[in-house]
Amino acid sequence: MSIPERPPQTADLGVLTGLRSGKRSFYPAYVRSTERLERTVEALDGISRALVRTAEGPRALVEAVVRTAAEHLQARWLLLAVADGALRAARPRFLLYADDVLIDDETRVPAEVREHLKVLRTRPWEAGTPDNGDGWVRAPMTLDEEPVGGIAARPGAGVEVADTDLAILRVLANQAAVALHNTFLFHAATTLRGRTEELSEAAERQARDLAARNAELAETQARLLDAMQRQALDDERRRIARELHDSVSQYVLSAGMTMEVCRAELEGLGGQAGEIADRLATAKDLNRQAVERLRAAIYALHHTSQEPAGPLPVMLGRLSTVHLTTDLDVQVQVAGRPLPLPPSAEQSILRLTGEALFNSATHGNAGRALVRLRYLPDAVVLTVSDDGSGDPAQLRRALRLSRATDLAGRHRGLANMVARAEDLGGRLSIRRSGMGGVLLRVDIPLPVKNPQEAADDH
Repeated sequence: MSIPERPPQTADLGVLTGLRSGKRSFYPAYVRSTERLERTVEALDGISRALVRTAEGPRALVEAVVRTAAEHLQARWLLLAVADGALRAARPRFLLYADDVLIDDETRVPAEVREHLKVLRTRPWEAGTPDNGDGWVRAPMTLDEEPVGGIAARPGAGVEVADTDLAILRVLANQAAVALHNTFLFHAATTLRGRTEELSEAAERQARDLAARNAELAETQARLLDAMQRQALDDERRRIARELHDSVSQYVLSAGMTMEVCRAELEGLGGQAGEIADRLATAKDLNRQAVERLRAAIYALHHTSQEPAGPLPVMLGRLSTVHLTTDLDVQVQVAGRPLPLPPSAEQSILRLTGEALFNSATHGNAGRALVRLRYLPDAVVLTVSDDGSGDPAQLRRALRLSRATDLAGRHRGLANMVARAEDLGGRLSIRRSGMGGVLLRVDIPLPVKNPQEAADDH
C-alpha cells in the first residue's frame, strides 16, 4: 500500500493566504493578498466604528457605512439605495458618495449612476448578480432574507474586487438596512415620547382645570348653602310675621275696639263706672302701644336677614332671636361633634325648630325654652322644651285627630312638623318637659335622608 504524497507546504500557505502558486509570481500575489487583508481589517474597523454611531440616529450610521465602503474600494462613486416600497419610514432613501461628498438629492445624481439607482430601487434582487462589465460592482441589502435595496460602487483604479470585498459590502449594506429599519422605531419612539409629553402636559392642564373647577364648585356650593340658610330664616320670619298679622294683631285690635266700646258706654255714668272707664282708657292706650310694637315686629320680620350664614348650630342660635317679640328666653345647646348635613335637611330642621319655638311662645305661654342639638354616632337628636302651660297628652290627641281628619286646619302646625321629621327619615315625639311644659323630640338617623328623595318616594 502506497502512502499518499504529502502536499507541498506551499499548499498550506495558499490556504492561509489565498495563493495557489509556488512559482516566481508567488511574492507579488502574496503582496496583493496582504494588501487585501489589510483593507479587510480596515473595513472591519470601519464597520465597528459605524456600529457605535447607532445612538446618533439612522442617518449618521448610514453615512458611516457609505464612507467605510467607499474607502474600502477606494471608490470615486458609491451608491446605497432602498428599494421602492421597502422600509417606508427609512430616511434617506438613497445616499451617493461622490468625491468625498454625500448626495441625497436626485437632481444632482450623475447620469452614469442613475441606471444603478434604478436597479437598486426597482429590481433589488439583481444587486447580487455579477457585474455587467461596466466596471461597477453591486451587493444586495437584505432584511429578514428579503432584498430591500443594495450598494453599487465603481472601485478605484487598480483595485481588484474579491469575494471578501463583496462580503464586506454585504455586511455594510445589511447593517445599513437594520439602521434604516430602526428609523421607523426611532420615529415611533420619538413620536410616542412627544405624544407622551403632550398627554402629560394635557393631563397637568386638565388637573389644574379640574382643581380650579372644584374650587369654583366648592365656592358655589358654599354660596348655595348660605342662600338656603338665609332663605330658611327669611321663610321663618315671614311665617311668624304672617301669624302675627293674621291672628295676634287681629286679636289685639279686636280687644282694643271692645275696650273702646265699653269705655264709651261707661263714660258719663259717674261713680264706679267712671273709674272703670278710666281704666279702660289706660288699657286702650296699652293696647295701642302693643299694636305699634306688633307692626314694628312684622315690618322687621318681613325684611331679609343680612346676617352671614353658618353651620346648623349657629343658625339655630340666630333663629332663636326672631322670637324676641315675646318674653320667651331661648337657649341653644349643642352636644357631640357637629357634622355637615344636606342643605335641604338643615333647612327642614331650622323650620321645624322655628315652628316649635313659635308654638311655645304663642300657644304655650312659655317664658323659657331650651333647644338641644345632639350629634350621636348614628343619629341627630333635636329637642325643644319649654316651661309653658301646654299639655303633652292633649297635643298628642289633637295631632292624631288632625292627621286623621284635618278638621278646619286646627293643629296643622304639629302635623307639618311630624311630616318634616318623617321626610328626613326620622320621627317626632311629644312628652312632658323637665321644665314643666312640653318637650318635642325629633330623632333623625344618619345618614340623613334628603327631603327631596322622600318626596320622590311618596
